[in-house]
Amino acid sequence: MAALPDNATTLSAAPAEERVVWPKRAVVTAGMPYGNKPLHFGHIAGVFVPADAFARFLRDRIGPENVRFISGTDCFGSPINEGYRKLVEAGEFDGTIEEYVQKNHDAQKATLDAYGISLSIYEGSGMGHSGDVHQLISGKFIEKLHENGHLHKRATLQFYDAEAHTFLNGRQVTGRCPVQGCKSEHAYADECDLGHSYAPEDLIAPKSSLTGTVPEMRPVENWYFDLPAFGDFLRERVAAMEADPNIRAIVPQAIKEFLAPPVVYIKNDAREAYEAVAADLPAHELREPEKGKQSFEIEFADIDARDAARDVLGQAGIRFRTGKALVPFRITGNIEWGVKAPVIEGLEGLTVWCWPESLWAPMSFTMAVNDQMGLPRGSWRDWWCSKDAEVYQFIGQDNLYFYGVAQPALIDALRPGDLIMPGVAENPLRQTRLVANHHILFGDKKASSSGAVKPPTADELLDFYTVEQLRAHFLALGLDQKSVGFKPKPFLATEEELADPRVADPVLKEGALLTNVFNRLARSCFYEAQKNFEGYLPLGRPTDAALARANETLAAYDRLMLKVELHSVMSLMDDFIRFANKHWSEGIRAAELEEDDEARRQVLVDSFYLLRVATLLMHPIGPAGTEKICDYLSFEFDDFFSWNYDLEDVGELCSAGEIDEGRHRIRELPPRFDFFEKHPSQYK
Repeated sequence: MAALPDNATTLSAAPAEERVVWPKRAVVTAGMPYGNKPLHFGHIAGVFVPADAFARFLRDRIGPENVRFISGTDCFGSPINEGYRKLVEAGEFDGTIEEYVQKNHDAQKATLDAYGISLSIYEGSGMGHSGDVHQLISGKFIEKLHENGHLHKRATLQFYDAEAHTFLNGRQVTGRCPVQGCKSEHAYADECDLGHSYAPEDLIAPKSSLTGTVPEMRPVENWYFDLPAFGDFLRERVAAMEADPNIRAIVPQAIKEFLAPPVVYIKNDAREAYEAVAADLPAHELREPEKGKQSFEIEFADIDARDAARDVLGQAGIRFRTGKALVPFRITGNIEWGVKAPVIEGLEGLTVWCWPESLWAPMSFTMAVNDQMGLPRGSWRDWWCSKDAEVYQFIGQDNLYFYGVAQPALIDALRPGDLIMPGVAENPLRQTRLVANHHILFGDKKASSSGAVKPPTADELLDFYTVEQLRAHFLALGLDQKSVGFKPKPFLATEEELADPRVADPVLKEGALLTNVFNRLARSCFYEAQKNFEGYLPLGRPTDAALARANETLAAYDRLMLKVELHSVMSLMDDFIRFANKHWSEGIRAAELEEDDEARRQVLVDSFYLLRVATLLMHPIGPAGTEKICDYLSFEFDDFFSWNYDLEDVGELCSAGEIDEGRHRIRELPPRFDFFEKHPSQYK
């Protein structure tokens, strides 16, 4: 059967009630690494490989022309300023900050290429044409927020180093997180490394990284987005998420934590001091401490009341912590290196805080890549606004406050208009679908390039493993379910364990499916065709058993991809490839025992069909090896890696002449050939 003409979005093999309906177009994003360092394994394993596997699947499923896979270097933000400053002061870098970011961007791009991350665009928020588009969109976004009445000018306190005579950017101030229950010792001016945001004046034990002194607090005017005004909208959104079985539970769970009323936690030993000023506080509800708790709580009606209370408590010398709550979301800042903010109401010389501009950067990158393809600038709406499009954002759980709380509110705040065009938009900007992964640990500890446990870089892993071994392992970890340890033997084993071949390397478990089982299936088919079928793939209808197992697997795979349960996809494919191997070995053994040439031919028809299905489904996981199989099968990539067929035999990929002859010519496979290779270090 020829390819279906309507870019089919349902799988005909599945029962009607189980068919998955996919969007006609999709954007997949993979966050934006800061431009101050190379990528460590967490960037690759936790975000980029899962996003790439899903983007590759969508290209096969709905057509490559209908998918944009977007990411880029975050060129701005205080981590970059601070990283650059330290290197220059140490005499390790003598270029400009632009050159520093470009150097790191080039290294990141090389790593992503090495891992086969198939991005449509990987540029930078401050580089070239993408940077120009991003500057334009940032200005339009902020102006639209102001026009719709959601921006407010606020004079807030900012850290100032009196010894260095300068205001400090976010990463130039360190301390302890003030959010109740957070144990982070890596807190900065207004956010900690676990994703909590707070007012700068709440930071515990602040210290300037420039001079080591305790910084002063001085007032500075900036623009803030009225995030608390979107509390009801976010509550409705969370309720819809909780009712959607295809959204990971961690997403609504994390968002709900910020939707609680504003609360202040005060140590029990300060109870008498609190009671002395309680009448001066805004109206609040006192909650006695639960048994064993060291703090009591006071709850306020809104964030303004809590902030007023904070001033009273501070003046009375009462130490306190704040709970998670919706607070005004900062849009602009005062550091020089950043996207220029538009001048509104005479407020000049501001730049955009890196977090909000990174939230709309994927829109900028979509416009930039469409520009590169020669498409009209307005075509970005086909991807971000159309009812038949979807945006899938792959993120780490640490960033759920920004993507799950701030971003949806920012998008809703643009309504009823368009990001660029005035008036009421027929299809306003759509909300995105968040695909959040839990932490990937190094061994059993949370690893961070800025923390005590230094993880290996993504490049260092390639000294011991092939890309496809690592991709298979990362996808099988199940980061959608819980935080999981990455335990590479060359990096974590003792000298005795390294020397002992009986100590297995956990990273190689899933790779064995490729290097052993899948290789064996493919080789068996090719060598049998060369030995007994003159180098041709025989065509015909597979047996009912082969068809039933393939259709069952295709339907299950489709449903799992809808939930982006990539570890379950890996388990499904392990079962299917082993089934195909067993089907081959048992079938060919029986045919040889009975000396039945027709049975031999049918086994090969079945096995090439099962190989075709397995290769299609493993394409997002191991692209290089599966594309090598396609090449040796002598099929066109665009046809072979497409769900746009009945998927009921191999003949539908062949020309009419080949079908009449009942066979298809394939390339000769050399002896002992591997479609999926082991790393040279793994051979004895």
